[in-house]
Amino acid sequence: MAIPMYTASVPVFRQMLGSLADLVAKAEAHATERKLDPAALLQARLYPDMFPFAKQVQVACEFARSVCARLAGLEVPAAAGEGQGFADLRAEVAHALAFLDTLPESAFDTSDDREIVTRPGTPKEKRFSGRAYLLSYGLPQFFFHVSMSYALLRHNGLEIGKRDYMGQY
Repeated sequence: MAIPMYTASVPVFRQMLGSLADLVAKAEAHATERKLDPAALLQARLYPDMFPFAKQVQVACEFARSVCARLAGLEVPAAAGEGQGFADLRAEVAHALAFLDTLPESAFDTSDDREIVTRPGTPKEKRFSGRAYLLSYGLPQFFFHVSMSYALLRHNGLEIGKRDYMGQY
């Protein structure tokens, strides 16, 4: 028996976005308690050519919105904003979660075989079936950026663990 596309996508994105919201809140609390310049965490990178924490959060939210929108046959909604502060990141995660709340399960009924066309960072397009798009592209990309968000905070001294990464399930 195949797992319905809605079940394999929206609840998974919701769980991890909830985790991401908690991580942003913990990062802000950490900066406040230790009297750190917020930029120390918001702009933290594991390596100079990687996105900083704030951008990792934004890109994770973008993947949650865009993957689900494409699977549901909808236009990809715009980001909440371009801000780089903790309040902006909280708003971005809330915006992504609110969008997911608007998606009915029925919108995903024919998404297994729906053709998804992307142009990731280049003029070259990639074509996927909906199932391949979700499983081999969308979820791995999303999890990468959530994982990097977690890793950046852990690397910068936040006392967080696997339960913080996993969120509520």
